Amino acid sequence: MPAHTRSGTGSGTRPERPRVSIVVPALNEARNLVTVLPTLPPVHEVILVDGGSVDGTVEVALRTLPGIRVVRQMRRGKGNALAAGFAAVTGDVVVMFDADGSADPAEIPAFVAALVKGADFAKGSRFCRGGGSEDITPIRHAGNKFLNAIMNVSFRTRFSDLCYGYNAFWADMIPVLDLPDHERVAPRDQPMPWGDGFEIETLINCRFAAAGARIVEVPSVERDRIHGESNLRAVSDGLRVLRTLRTEYARSRRGFAGEATQPRASLAS
Repeated sequence: MPAHTRSGTGSGTRPERPRVSIVVPALNEARNLVTVLPTLPPVHEVILVDGGSVDGTVEVALRTLPGIRVVRQMRRGKGNALAAGFAAVTGDVVVMFDADGSADPAEIPAFVAALVKGADFAKGSRFCRGGGSEDITPIRHAGNKFLNAIMNVSFRTRFSDLCYGYNAFWADMIPVLDLPDHERVAPRDQPMPWGDGFEIETLINCRFAAAGARIVEVPSVERDRIHGESNLRAVSDGLRVLRTLRTEYARSRRGFAGEATQPRASLAS
């Protein structure tokens, strides 16, 4: 642990040279992990959260990146996978990183730098200066813009990109998220529990904003998925995000997230 530390919104002090934990949710991403894992920078730990893959994802990950930690999620969905990964983190900083090749590992230092400079949550954005996307469709872009506007009005934020999963935050902020118990078993023949799906990114944004966390947007360029098709479903997942915004706004008004103060979100240059 470095000698020099700084205070933060979370508990205790924070190191100037934090140990970085990369959490990688994956479901049948073996072909992509062969390319993605070797490009990750040296970090404290890489945690692969497997959602019940049948294509050898875990075996490929262990072979490609010896020392990678593997966590098996108990339910399905990206939200449940991230919750399981967060629970396993032992580092100072958490980086949310997709397994499909859409996230550029070269951007990780920028996320960490934003945190070291004072942010609690470094929020990736495809739509601020320096950001971009090779993957987003016009329909998804329009939907994200609409949902982002609702977020900004409801939580008094100034975000440019709501539905993006490349983010980083201090590990001492995990309790603020108050995510559902990731180990609770749910029947697969029933609807996915709320919070377990792609709405997880919105839920994280809402809870950090409601808690008054210091939020900084970091420009990020979303790349094309290397192999396979995304599990994202624009309409159904968009409706889950809308429901999340409504539910989280009501939650913040009731004070479940503590005293709701205006978050200090800012755009990174």
